[in-house]
Amino acid sequence: MRKTPSLFRALSDRTLRVAVLAGGPGSEREVSKRSGTAAHKALVGAGFPAELVMIDAALPDPFDFDAAFLALHGRFGEDGTLQRILEERGIPYTGSPADASYNAFDKILSKGLFVAHAVPTAGFVTVGKGDDGFARNAAAAEVGFPMVIKPAREGSSVGVSIVRERSEIDAAFEQAFRFDSRVLVEEFVAGRELTVGVLEGRALPLIELRPKRDFFDFEAKYVDTGTEYLINPELPEIVARSVSQAAVAAHRALRCEHFSRVDVIFHEKRGPMVLEVNTLPGLTERSLLPKSAAAAGIGYAELCETMLRLALKRASLAKGKKAARG
Repeated sequence: MRKTPSLFRALSDRTLRVAVLAGGPGSEREVSKRSGTAAHKALVGAGFPAELVMIDAALPDPFDFDAAFLALHGRFGEDGTLQRILEERGIPYTGSPADASYNAFDKILSKGLFVAHAVPTAGFVTVGKGDDGFARNAAAAEVGFPMVIKPAREGSSVGVSIVRERSEIDAAFEQAFRFDSRVLVEEFVAGRELTVGVLEGRALPLIELRPKRDFFDFEAKYVDTGTEYLINPELPEIVARSVSQAAVAAHRALRCEHFSRVDVIFHEKRGPMVLEVNTLPGLTERSLLPKSAAAAGIGYAELCETMLRLALKRASLAKGKKAARG
């Protein structure tokens, strides 16, 4: 593999050999393929000798590329596992480091870190798969109706249910436990659904989501053409600023780097309430981070190249620190 300084020249000269990694073993594999295809097309269009590499739960060996552009979602690709493998091999990769990826992918861990760093978020309790009906009902009683029941470690709203009455509890738990042995029982917060792209530590323009379904679930994200996306929605300046500040605070609380997408509910009386941070947000034609970047004047190809530049910068800094330690 080339030394990092030459990688920066390769980036400028469009000779950087980039593997766009997509696929993965999880429930979001098909969405990841679409993200990877879009990113690969953009990088090739920008002149890079990029290759789209579909993976399952392992990195190809040998891996004859200068850098990895991560377009995976869900387990293995977004939970820190792949990031650790790439770090061990000394391969620069896009997105947050392994620890931050782990923090963000685990919703229960994320919520704890939000509370510890005073990031506004909805109340919650956790339930394990081995807990009995009494524990489940006690959790529901503590949170109150309506509530949201979701698996701790899934993305794209997979396994998520909004529970409005007691008769729906058991089915919601069973649905969530299909995907994880730990479940988050979260207070349902009614309000405006907003998402905030964070790029290089700064908030991008807000997007309001108006799904035709109960909430912005998997169908609303990737299938339902009726979902509305309002870029720079009409909000008082103080409200927009508070939402952006909460998003950046959540990004930092989880120690994320370079970029993320933060989902927020704005409650009329309680203000912004952070739901979660996505460290490898979608890059499909319907995805929100590219829409937000475009509203800030950053085209799709430029966004992808920025992600690569930041990955190489991190690798260079890490190499410099290692050299200084001797």
